Amino acid sequence: MKNLISILLVVLLTALPSCKLFKGEKKIFGKKKAAELAAQLEEQKKQKIADSLKVVQEKIRALETARQDSIRLAEEARLAQASKYNIVVGSFITPEYARAWEQEYRTRGFDPKIVQMEGGRFELVVAESYETLGKAASRLNQIQESVQVDAWIYKKK
Repeated sequence: MKNLISILLVVLLTALPSCKLFKGEKKIFGKKKAAELAAQLEEQKKQKIADSLKVVQEKIRALETARQDSIRLAEEARLAQASKYNIVVGSFITPEYARAWEQEYRTRGFDPKIVQMEGGRFELVVAESYETLGKAASRLNQIQESVQVDAWIYKKK
């Protein structure tokens, strides 16, 4: 019996450290897995940041394209406006006066524009514009009778 207890004690003493070693190895493996997971999470974070940066860059490109298109369309509209028959309700050398007169006609229900006179320093306040001289002339008569007696038609070359 004494021998049996001794053998049992020896077996227990040798088995317990090995269990701790296994547990330690599991912790080591667990730490490795945790480190791998942390690295994967860090990589995912980096990928999300990179994706976000790409989205922002695409939005910036889209805004710049829209801005360029807007500039191009405004220039095309300006050139188209210049080739139309314009009913002028005022001409001014002083830009502030032209802006004030433009605002006055806006309050009267028109959509006035300011056009630079070709070869001169006058700014023309244009109440309306038409593609043909006939339409502009008939509308000019109406404007002269009801709004501005000395309105006239201007066409850039």
